[in-house]
Amino acid sequence: MSRLTREAQLAVLRSRRHPYTDADLEYAVHLVAVSGAAALLAPPLAKPCGRPRLLTVEGLLTGLFLCALEHPDAMHLSTVTDILHFAVPGPWRRRFGVKDRADDCRGFEAAYAVVRRLFDAVLALLDPSPLPRNTRLSTETAAALRAQADPADLAGRAERLRAVVNGIVESSLDAIRDTLDRHWDGSIGIDATPVATYAQGVGTGGTHTATDPDAGWYIRQGDHRDPDTGPDGSVAARAERPSSAARRTAGKPGKHTTGAKRPGFLKHLFGYDATLAIARNPHTDPDDAAPGCGNPALPPALVVGFTLDRPGAAPGRNAVAVLADVRRRGHAAGYLAGDRAYNNADPDTFQLPARALGYRLVFDYRDDQLGIQSGAHGALQVEGRWYCPALPQALIDATRAFRTATPDDAGQAAAAAELYRRHLTARTAYALAPKGRPDGEGHQRLSCPATAGRLQCPLKPASMGTGVRLPLADPAPNPAGPPTICRQHSITLAPEHGAKHAQALPYGSADHQRVYARLRNGSEGFHAYAKDDACEAIQRSQGRRIRGIAAQSLLLAFQLAHANLRKISRWLDSLPGPGGRPRRRVRRRPTEPLATWVP
Repeated sequence: MSRLTREAQLAVLRSRRHPYTDADLEYAVHLVAVSGAAALLAPPLAKPCGRPRLLTVEGLLTGLFLCALEHPDAMHLSTVTDILHFAVPGPWRRRFGVKDRADDCRGFEAAYAVVRRLFDAVLALLDPSPLPRNTRLSTETAAALRAQADPADLAGRAERLRAVVNGIVESSLDAIRDTLDRHWDGSIGIDATPVATYAQGVGTGGTHTATDPDAGWYIRQGDHRDPDTGPDGSVAARAERPSSAARRTAGKPGKHTTGAKRPGFLKHLFGYDATLAIARNPHTDPDDAAPGCGNPALPPALVVGFTLDRPGAAPGRNAVAVLADVRRRGHAAGYLAGDRAYNNADPDTFQLPARALGYRLVFDYRDDQLGIQSGAHGALQVEGRWYCPALPQALIDATRAFRTATPDDAGQAAAAAELYRRHLTARTAYALAPKGRPDGEGHQRLSCPATAGRLQCPLKPASMGTGVRLPLADPAPNPAGPPTICRQHSITLAPEHGAKHAQALPYGSADHQRVYARLRNGSEGFHAYAKDDACEAIQRSQGRRIRGIAAQSLLLAFQLAHANLRKISRWLDSLPGPGGRPRRRVRRRPTEPLATWVP
């Protein structure tokens, strides 16, 4: 790089520079202390001999926090260098071990080398990948490095990386931790969103890796996994990247078609899937607050944990890893909602581990997953709940019939919705009744609805005539005799019975719709909030110009922490003050909404 170019870049940094006060530094140092990241990183990075480091781990993390607070869309080490060496007061520089340097090109380059060496040392401690970054390796070399790597060592680095980055995110919640403990029951919306990396995707033939070997192509359709990539993410199985023209026309009808979509996939970025756990209170109605004010009992939707992985690679496993870290940090476990990618996961990798962590799952279903989903001891699992085997077919098919109905006008649509509501209400009489809570091993005793007094059944003579309003079951004749649930008063269901589709709330009920919709809306809303180009812009690669999954995770953690702080600040400003008026009104329009005139 020419001296003229370096001078121009340094002039840009000087123009953006402003002195930081002691209050600014104390706040950033407090966030570092709350995160626990310095305590995890400093001991293994200590140098008992040789030349001492000219920057402490605390100083590096403080500089990254200050950079995120000032420039969340540009987490660049050049900005961190300028902050630590030229914008921080002298006493703080001495605390961080920073040496005074001349404010010119040579001084800045020496300072940048100090920051970059320590940052690279941190990455070496956290990097869970066996492949080097910034290098295009042949597929044979990459396969050999993967085979030679120690899985236990890589797993340990992955756990350390997850603890550090989620500690950074956790520090952003410190201001309202008491509010979260009072008004958040641990309910989470889990979802993955794509973020680009600062590297070109692999070209044709699949003979070499990318300079960011851990990233992959994100695909807009399906499970977001590149169909040309092997199960282990190897590049050897990856085919040619589509041309820009092919990406623009993928899925669009051609000239001589009748509207059917062309086969093909739209790959629109090369990067990672960021699996985010978004905390949301799904039980409090936002309309309970005073007009123009935020609700003190309804904290904003905030990220409480995340992890990065290749797009579409093991979404269930990644979600469980994030949830386990959330629980490790002392947060409660409430309802857990995800999109249909998680509902379709392997129960051994998502549903059962999530339930073991204490989460109550809330799902939506595809059309081909409606109706009877599983069975055990003669009982039927219908849309996540267990029912008597005599459940009428009309009630089994209620959701499918409602979805396939095509009403001609609003009146017919309202009638179809009312019929669906009645079918769901009628199902409750046939539902198996839980006998207490699951035991320590997760086994649940369930009573026959006739035994529980919800139903009349000729196979249970004691239930007959107990109530004229109780439905009468019509069990189907069976040459082998009644099933176990009809011969016994109760059955025991193991955790793996119907684990793939089981959920905590009756599907389609008002409680299910409220919890699922609010948790999913919280996830999607936070994704859009953090992707705002005027703020964090987490989906863009220009804000994180260092390759590798460890570097991308670390820099993204500071961006997500800033997104939390930004949401918390706006929420606190909207709360009513001593005079009953907030510092910032929730509603910006001075006019009244139409709902004001509802009779």
